[in-house]
Amino acid sequence: MGLVYRVVQLFFRLRCRVRIEGSEHIPVQGGVVLVSNHISVFDTVLLPYSVLATQGLQIVWAPAKAELFTTRLLGCVLTSLGAFPVRRGQHDRPAMRRMMAHMRTEKMMLFPEGTRSPDGRLQSGKRTVGKLIYAARPVVVPVAIVGTERILPHVWSLFQGRVPVTIRYGKPLELQPYYALLDTKETAVAIVQEVMGAIASLLYNAPPSVVTSPVAYRRPRSRGMCDGSSNV
Repeated sequence: MGLVYRVVQLFFRLRCRVRIEGSEHIPVQGGVVLVSNHISVFDTVLLPYSVLATQGLQIVWAPAKAELFTTRLLGCVLTSLGAFPVRRGQHDRPAMRRMMAHMRTEKMMLFPEGTRSPDGRLQSGKRTVGKLIYAARPVVVPVAIVGTERILPHVWSLFQGRVPVTIRYGKPLELQPYYALLDTKETAVAIVQEVMGAIASLLYNAPPSVVTSPVAYRRPRSRGMCDGSSNV
C-alpha cells in the first residue's frame, strides 16, 4: 500500500494542486462513512489519498463499480487503496454485507449519487444509502470534491499547468433523531436528504433549501463551514 500511495502522491503533486480542508472533522477511529459528491473517476483515488495524507497510512474502504477493475493498472491501484467491486443494477448481497461490516468498524467512503454526475451538478442521493446508514449507524462525515473533472483533459498536456483540486470535509452529521424512527422507506429517504443537503452546503458554501420530508422529524441543516486546510 505504501508504494501505491507514493505513486498516487507523485501523480497528484505533478498534475494537481490539491487543497484539503476540514480534515480535523475525520474521526481517527473507525465506524466512519465519508459521503461525497462524485464528478470524476479520480474521486475514488483522491478521497482516500486525502485521508492518508492527513492521518497516515490506513485503509479507506470503498465500493466501486465492477467495470473499473477490468483495467489491470487501475484495478491494482483501487484495490491497494481499499476499493472493492460492486455489481451495479444487481442485488449484490455479498457486497452489501461487506459495506455494512466496514461501516460499523472501519472507515469507508460512499458516493450517495450512485454514479458520476453527468454535468458536474449534485444529483439526488440513492435511498439505499440512507438504509445502509440507518442499519449500520456509523459516524457520517460529508465531503465536497471540486475540480477533479478537469484532471483527465490535463493529463497528457505538459503546458497547461497543474489543476486546482479541493476536497472539503464537514462536521459529522447529527443523525441520532432519525435512528429513533421506524425502519421505513421514508426514514431512509430523510437520511439521504440530510446527507445530500450537507454535501450541497459544502459545495456551494450556503445552506440548501429545506426539503419537506414525510417523516415526523426534520432538523435544520448546519450553516457552518469547516475550519482549517492544508495543501498536499
